[in-house]
Amino acid sequence: MDGAHFSCNEQSAYSFRLMTENIGAGLVVAFSTAGSPQEARRIAGALVAEQLAACVNIIDNIHSIFRWQGKIQSSSESLLLIKTRANLIPAIELRLRELHSYDIPELVAIPIGPGSQPYLDWLFASTQDTTARTKFV
Repeated sequence: MDGAHFSCNEQSAYSFRLMTENIGAGLVVAFSTAGSPQEARRIAGALVAEQLAACVNIIDNIHSIFRWQGKIQSSSESLLLIKTRANLIPAIELRLRELHSYDIPELVAIPIGPGSQPYLDWLFASTQDTTARTKFV
């Protein structure tokens, strides 16, 4: 059935059905912060180059308030929104530990639900399959 023949309400319901039928199973948006815009860009570039992330959005000039070593701290940071596969989170965590200036880099992830299927397909295709991943020494 062609979408052009639907009313606005029917079209919206049809589009939502398509999106919910194609949930981004196994895909996540992971969050991390960096101490500077330069550090954020260096980390993002490495994650994308290594196909650990399809895309990393960087939001500079966020302000974080947190407890660290028993004291309340306040800091300017850059937020990284990392679009990736859920099974790549352990590899991303390892890379963050290698690349990051923080003792304990933030890494939390939330699953991606309904979304544009072509975008979800691109995200999946742009990240590596960990079953085929080998590390050269």
